[in-house]
Amino acid sequence: MTEVPSARGAEVGRRIGVGLMYGFWKPRVLGAWRVPATGPVLLAVNHSHNIDGPMVMGVAPRPTHFLIKQEAFIGPLDPFLTGIGQVKVDRNTTDRTAISRALGVLQQGGVLGIFPEGTRGEGDFASLRAGLAYFALRGGAPIVPVAVLGSSGQGGRLIKALPPLRSRVDVVFGDPFDAGDGSGRRTRKALDEATERIQKQLTAHLENARRLTGR
Repeated sequence: MTEVPSARGAEVGRRIGVGLMYGFWKPRVLGAWRVPATGPVLLAVNHSHNIDGPMVMGVAPRPTHFLIKQEAFIGPLDPFLTGIGQVKVDRNTTDRTAISRALGVLQQGGVLGIFPEGTRGEGDFASLRAGLAYFALRGGAPIVPVAVLGSSGQGGRLIKALPPLRSRVDVVFGDPFDAGDGSGRRTRKALDEATERIQKQLTAHLENARRLTGR
């Protein structure tokens, strides 16, 4: 039986995230109240900075278990990330252990964080993978879109992939929505249709978040 990631560990991770994110940057959190207070939830996060995961982990109102590429689990980071309830995933194959652990989080009424674009890029939700739709349909969980909008200025960057230190980073949570059409279908066609629905919702949320924050 696959071990479900630790909910207590994720709460510890949230506290560490709060300290780090508010220590190095100036997070401004909008709409966190939209995250359902109980039950399984999927946070769909755009991905343009390396701090997106830790930032959302720190400012989300509930402990969050992120699906994280196995390449990040190197050296001492491996036991640390596992200890704070994060899920290691091999992106080069159908990682059944990761899938089982992620579904376990949802079955226990937890929060699963996913970067639906798969890798760090433009952060505009332009190319979605079917993974998010799969977890939404299998786990019966609503999706909350999350837009992380960092500073686009170059000054003050110590590391290229990170926003400048002490710059403002906006995290905007959207309204939860269901990816399915209400039929309960989990066929390939249903997954494709759900992915299309998700993409429209996430893109609309990102556009709204940009208008809201002026980013």
